[in-house]
Amino acid sequence: MHYLNQKYKYTNCFYFRGMEFKKVPFPNHIFVLVFWVFFLPFYSIAQISNDTIRYYHNAITNPSEPLDLPSGIQFFTKKKQIDLKTNDTLNAIYDLRLLSIAEFKIGNNFNSESHIVEALDLIQSMNSRDTLINARVGLYNQLGRIYRASDNFSEAIKTYDKALAIANKLNDSVVILNNKANIYKDLSEFNNALAIYTLLNEKHSLLNNDKQKSLIIDNLGNIQAKLNLPEALENLQSALTLREKNSDIVGLHASNTHLSEYYLDKKDTINAVNYAKKALSLSNKINSNSFKLESISQLMGMNKNPLIHEYRKLTDSIAKAKQVAENKNAFLKYNVAEEQKKTQASKLLQEIESRKRLAYQSLALVIFLILIGSYFIYRNRYRKAKIEEIYKTETRIAKKVHDEVANDVYKLMTSLENNSNIDNKLIDEMEKIYTKTRDISRENSAIDLNQDFGIQLNDLLLGYKNSNVNVITRNLSKVPWYTIHELNKTAIYRVLQELMTNMRKHSQATFVTLVFKKVGSKIHINYLDNGVGCDLSKKNGLQHTESRIASLKGTIIFESKQGDGFKASIII
Repeated sequence: MHYLNQKYKYTNCFYFRGMEFKKVPFPNHIFVLVFWVFFLPFYSIAQISNDTIRYYHNAITNPSEPLDLPSGIQFFTKKKQIDLKTNDTLNAIYDLRLLSIAEFKIGNNFNSESHIVEALDLIQSMNSRDTLINARVGLYNQLGRIYRASDNFSEAIKTYDKALAIANKLNDSVVILNNKANIYKDLSEFNNALAIYTLLNEKHSLLNNDKQKSLIIDNLGNIQAKLNLPEALENLQSALTLREKNSDIVGLHASNTHLSEYYLDKKDTINAVNYAKKALSLSNKINSNSFKLESISQLMGMNKNPLIHEYRKLTDSIAKAKQVAENKNAFLKYNVAEEQKKTQASKLLQEIESRKRLAYQSLALVIFLILIGSYFIYRNRYRKAKIEEIYKTETRIAKKVHDEVANDVYKLMTSLENNSNIDNKLIDEMEKIYTKTRDISRENSAIDLNQDFGIQLNDLLLGYKNSNVNVITRNLSKVPWYTIHELNKTAIYRVLQELMTNMRKHSQATFVTLVFKKVGSKIHINYLDNGVGCDLSKKNGLQHTESRIASLKGTIIFESKQGDGFKASIII
C-alpha cells in the first residue's frame, strides 16, 4: 500500500511485507536497462526472474539512485505489454500501479492518472473484480494523490472516501486517512487535519511498520506546528530519528522539510536553511523533480532578495495555470466510458423490455393525466354551475318578490288608502313592508354584465351617497374589468352591495372609502368606513358574504370593534 505525506511527494509503497530487496550496484543499472530495452521482447513472462521484478519494484517504491525511476518505468512498461499479450490481467494491473507511482514521483501527473484509469478499466472487465479489494484500494489511493497534486481537492477527498469504503485492513485505512488529512492541511483546515492525525497517532501502536509510525508522528508534528502547539517540535524530531534509524530517504526528506518550515515560522532562519539544504540533498538522491522543485522553492523563499520572491510568485502562477490547462481528468473519462460500455452490453437485452415498459408507463401516465384533468375540469364546472344556479335562484326570487309580493302589497296599500276607516299607522306599516320587499328585489335583481361593469359598479356605490354619507372610490376605473370572469364580477357586485347596505342600515357611518387594485390575476378591494363598528363574534349577516367569496376561492377578512369603524379586505 502506498501513501503520501505532502502535496507532491513523500511516497512509500508496500507490496511484499517482510521481504528484503536485493541491492544492485549502480553500474549494473545501465546493463540491466540496455538488456530490457533490446532483449525483453524476445522473452516470455515466465523468463523474468522474481529477483528482477523485486529489484525494479524497489527501484520505484524506494528510489536511491538517479536511474532508479526511469529504469523502473522502462521495465514495467515492457512487462505490462507482455502481461496483456498473455492475458495476465492481474499482473498487468500490478504493472500499471507501479508505473503510476513512478510517473507521479517524476512529476508526470497526467501519465500517472492515465495508468490508474487503465488499471481500473482492467479490473472492471474482470468477473472477479469484487475480490480485487487491495488493488482497488491502492489505485483509488494513488488517484487521490494525483488529484491532490493537481489541486483538485474535492475529487481527491471523494476518491479517498471510495477507498475507505472498501478498505478492510488497518494499515490501508491508516494510509488513506493520513492522505485525507493532508488534503485538509492543504486547504488550511488545520483542526480537521489535527483530528485525523491525533486519531492515527492513538492507533499507531497497533502497527508493525516503522515507516507508517514515523509518517503519522511527522504529520502530527507538522500540523501541531501550524496551530502553535507545544508538542510539535518533539514529534517532528521523533519522526526524524525513527527515519534515520530505518534509512528512509523519502521519509527523511519529509522530516527535514517539515523541520525547516517549523524553524522558519519561529524566525530561526539558520536552522530553517540548514534543514532545507538537507532536504534538497535528499531530493537529489531520490531523483524526483517534484522533490527538488519543492526544496529549491523553500530555500528561495528564505532569501531576502525581492526579485527572487517575484520570480517565485510568477513561476507559481504560471505552473498553476499550466496545471489547470493540462488537468484532463482521465478518471472522470473512465466513468463515462464505463457507463457507455454497460449501456452497450445490455442494450440488446433491454431494448424490447424497455419499449414495452415505456409504452405501458406512457399509457398509464396518459390515463392518469386524463383522470386527473377530468376530475378538476368536472369539479370546476360543477362549482361554477352551482354558483350560477345560486345567482339564478337569487334573481328569480327577487323577480318573484317584486312581481308578486311587492305588487300585491302595493295594491293592498292603494285599496286601504281609499278606505277612510283604516288607521294611518296600519298604512305606514304596510308601506314599510313594501319598501323592504322592493329593496330585496333590487339587491338580488339580475346584473347586465354586457355593459361596462366598472360604470355599473360605480353607479351602485355612489347610489349609497347622500347628504349624510360620503362615498369615495379609488382606482375603480383603472381595473381592466373585461379580463375578470363573469362569476367573479357578479360576486364582487353582490358583496359590495351587501357591505354598503349593511353600512347604511347599521353603521351610522358618514365616510366610506373603497380602494381597488389588480395584482396578477386577482382583484384586491379594501373597504373602510368610520361607523360605530360591530362585534365580529356575532357576524350578523356577514356569513353569506364570506361563503359567496369562498365559493370562488377568494378571501374576505373583516376587522371591526365597537365604536371603531369597519374594515373589509377582499381578494378574489
